[in-house]
Amino acid sequence: MTSAASPHLTGGLNTLVISGRVDADRAELTPRGELVQGCADILARTLAELPATITRVELDMGRVHFMDTAGLRFLDVLGDYGRQRATTTITTTNWNGQPRRILELAGLDTTDPLRTAPHDPAASPLSAVALERAERLHVLQSEVEQLRQAIASRPVIDQARGILMATHGCTSDQAWHILRETSQLSNTKLRDVAAAVTASAQSDGPPPPPELRTALNKALTRHHHN
Repeated sequence: MTSAASPHLTGGLNTLVISGRVDADRAELTPRGELVQGCADILARTLAELPATITRVELDMGRVHFMDTAGLRFLDVLGDYGRQRATTTITTTNWNGQPRRILELAGLDTTDPLRTAPHDPAASPLSAVALERAERLHVLQSEVEQLRQAIASRPVIDQARGILMATHGCTSDQAWHILRETSQLSNTKLRDVAAAVTASAQSDGPPPPPELRTALNKALTRHHHN
């Protein structure tokens, strides 16, 4: 059995694929990809296809490499499934990397996140528990957004590193440090520094702004002296 995300749910085909094996009263499910918008619907369809005789559902999350707040809804669906079938045991194992970090920020048990519900309907909106979870969710959302920006910025940063390597004979790591130091010295976002370096390398490209050019020259000078 295999369930996959449709393009209109995730913006791309197969953002999440859930393969599985059913053996007597046990189902082993292996999600692959990202827990993003639409992941809960994919899981719900997968669970709905399981035989009524299933009493144990095991999910190996080791091949899930990215998760945003939609992943909490994924866990809600699992929890609802277990509550509706009191005799069914559900476990999720092998959380690692960025998804594990999201579970930590959400205050969930990384070895078995279903032990701690993502939401506590009994908590008062003004209770300490609710406030703490709201703060955790805010931090979680900020971290996910920073990661998204880093992923989106990577191509232009890689281009800028290549330009510095070709122009100044430095290694990839040295080019990275030059870009980062230029960013710090000029108080400019790293992506903007990379974009300026890339644009200036084109035949008709504009030179970097004066303050950025000064910071870049300082960073290059330090590199040459090291």
